[in-house]
Amino acid sequence: MWTEIGKSMTHLLRSPMPLSAFALPMRLVVSFPLAQLLHRHTTPKPFCSRMSATPSTSLTHSISLPTQLGQPVQVLAAPGLSDSEFRAAIESSLFRQWLKNLECENGILANGYMTLTQVLIQGVDMFGKRIGFLKFKADIIDKGTGNKVPGIVFARGPAVTVLILLESEGTTYAVLTEQVRVPTGRVVLELPAGMLDDDKGDFVGTAVREGGCDEELGLFLYRGCVDKNIITQLEGKETGCVKHGELIKVRVVPYEKLWHTTPDAKALMAIAIYEMAKKEGLLPQ
Repeated sequence: MWTEIGKSMTHLLRSPMPLSAFALPMRLVVSFPLAQLLHRHTTPKPFCSRMSATPSTSLTHSISLPTQLGQPVQVLAAPGLSDSEFRAAIESSLFRQWLKNLECENGILANGYMTLTQVLIQGVDMFGKRIGFLKFKADIIDKGTGNKVPGIVFARGPAVTVLILLESEGTTYAVLTEQVRVPTGRVVLELPAGMLDDDKGDFVGTAVREGGCDEELGLFLYRGCVDKNIITQLEGKETGCVKHGELIKVRVVPYEKLWHTTPDAKALMAIAIYEMAKKEGLLPQ
């Protein structure tokens, strides 16, 4: 979706600032230029699984987790879920990452107070050949009370957003996108954002594609100096893949007015972290 504007931004926003990258608190990353923003990698933990050969109406999958050896987890397919969808779901990075999170240092299963007994795969939305959204229900039991912990999961994976600040003739501008968001029923003004690729976790080409933001969000910053005519060219620029129904316009607003220009949570979060990073002297001059 945002590939076109991403290419034009890379061309237009040539900054005289040195190429460097900084790891900042709250996952704020400053990178120059935009095309060289970084992404994070995680070290996987092993787990074992076994697929049954029963018909698709009663597909089951058995998983053995290191934190609860001897207590295999049954993964079931909800009625109507095809064999291919079920297999894609349990092999997806979304599901595998969720299992890893359960057993990480602060994971739900790490201290042994809870146990995962069953997972019901309820729905899969494909984005081309990969899974975009995964809906499932996990039965996690609190051993102390014997009660189930609420376990409805809508997995979308990590996402990224970019705060783009352009300095021109003494004024700092923020670059936003204006686009149709069917879930909210509104045309929304927001920071450029997108989901990471299902397996690679690539950033380049991601924050310049449409995508919902999951609970884990990587925040990136681009700062550059441009001529005023660049600001004029960007304002109102139409982009997106029309044949896929992507209707996007670029909006440029003074940074000092950004906080009351849009209710976008990503933008408000970015402002807060950016201002604190400046206050703490964590940004390059």
